Amino acid sequence: MSTAEALIEKFKKIKTLPHIVAKLVQLVNDEESTLQDFEEVIRLDPALVARLLTLVNSSYFGLTRKVDSISRAVALLGMKNLHNIAVTDAIQGLLRSISGTTEFSPQHLWLHSAASSICCKMIAERIFALNGDDAYLCGILHDIGLIVEIEADQETFLKLIERLVADGPSLIELEQELFNTDHCQIGYILAKEWRIPDPIAEAIRDHHQSNGAINPHSPTGILQMSEYIIHQMGFSAIKDGLTTNLAPSLATHIQTNVEEYKVLAEDLPEELEKTKKMYGS
Repeated sequence: MSTAEALIEKFKKIKTLPHIVAKLVQLVNDEESTLQDFEEVIRLDPALVARLLTLVNSSYFGLTRKVDSISRAVALLGMKNLHNIAVTDAIQGLLRSISGTTEFSPQHLWLHSAASSICCKMIAERIFALNGDDAYLCGILHDIGLIVEIEADQETFLKLIERLVADGPSLIELEQELFNTDHCQIGYILAKEWRIPDPIAEAIRDHHQSNGAINPHSPTGILQMSEYIIHQMGFSAIKDGLTTNLAPSLATHIQTNVEEYKVLAEDLPEELEKTKKMYGS
């Protein structure tokens, strides 16, 4: 068993994603799934039902008539969007259950993950005219490995944060030294266990790699550009003041389309505010 797998097994004994999320993942990946299948699963979680009805009746959708049935909400939101809402709920729940310290704020990581997911979705849809649901999933899950490290070995994680400074070893370098693995590899293994599509799992694995020619419209490219943009806006994952690198192919793409990315960055805070209202700050 690898170090990453051992940390995951320890994490599972402490916390795990709710069973309903795993079930929704199976339904999303099953081409024969129906809206009725989704509705039957959702009914098992009253909190998720309330969240869905709140969202679909919010100003975000701007519907003229109130939606009060799960089946109608599922039909309006779509299967992948519904799955992403459940995953987001679960990630926030995991981070809320972690006690903060003077060195680490779970809220900081939550805002980073939320900003990344929204920015990924915006890049996919606005820049590349792609469906943004998969890109959103990349963003919300890309740092799940950090949550595993925190829960499985908080003492080592806090030592890592103490040593994580500007001009010092990178996060990945410190993880490899202290954990003998890193959050990218941990996240990749979890994504594969949860049957997340390969391109998304690979983007989670590769989101700190800045070498090579990365295709801008690939899940990895979109996630890395999202990370770069939100870092410039102050949404760092665990510590402020650190530098971030961008693969040359991605930097060139942003420079070529700089006006579009400026508008996207200007709109991001408003989109994040909608999410904060939905899930709480």
